[in-house]
Amino acid sequence: MNAAPVAARPEPVPTSPADRVTRTAVVTGASSGIGLAIAHDLVGAGWHVLGLSRSRGALPDAATWVPCDLADVISADGAVRVVRETAAGGVDAIVHAAGLQYSGRVGDLRPEQGERMWAVHVRGAELVVGGLVSALVNAGRVVLVGSRTMTGVPGKSQYAATKAALAAMARSWAAELAPRGITVNVVAPGPTRTAMLEDPNRASVPPVVPPLGRLVEPSEVSALTRFLLEPTGAMVTGQTFVICGGASLP
Repeated sequence: MNAAPVAARPEPVPTSPADRVTRTAVVTGASSGIGLAIAHDLVGAGWHVLGLSRSRGALPDAATWVPCDLADVISADGAVRVVRETAAGGVDAIVHAAGLQYSGRVGDLRPEQGERMWAVHVRGAELVVGGLVSALVNAGRVVLVGSRTMTGVPGKSQYAATKAALAAMARSWAAELAPRGITVNVVAPGPTRTAMLEDPNRASVPPVVPPLGRLVEPSEVSALTRFLLEPTGAMVTGQTFVICGGASLP
């Protein structure tokens, strides 16, 4: 008499953040600028941060650095594997903050620059979020860092296009992941006081001080991001939040 076949054991579903003592967040671009500010904010709030970046930079000692060049598919895939092994209990949040900017008007656009921005901003989000979505806990969080310029700014068409794509991706993913209680949103800063403002690659379009009289601080962007990652953001999904000091006003 043949024994009944043994059913395959299903993989355990990651528990929700409320059931976990230490929450884990993956932050891309964590070595500088907005990504670094988010990493510091989360570490200060008791999160375990896995920072994906080309260098460690000023990433907090309490964070785990995962070397990664998001413009390189092999490097990004390798970093995702490291995260899955390191965060064996699951990932509570993913923040995609890696970014770069090249400027140029329509007659001076360089395809290789547009391709690199697309690789880091859009394909990078696909590789990291797509590679870790099965490791995201139920009721987990995803935040993509966009830009106020995503609606279009003279001299920034390539950059704006890549950032605009993030809003469409976020709404699509929000609908797909809602049954698991996972939220997906975009935080879109205006001119923010980071090293990117001094990058010669964007010299043709210098930053303009917003109507409120000063640049946005990275800590203000990280505070808005953490609002979305904490229980306060549980019922917010598929949205884009602009923080620009009035730069987007008519």
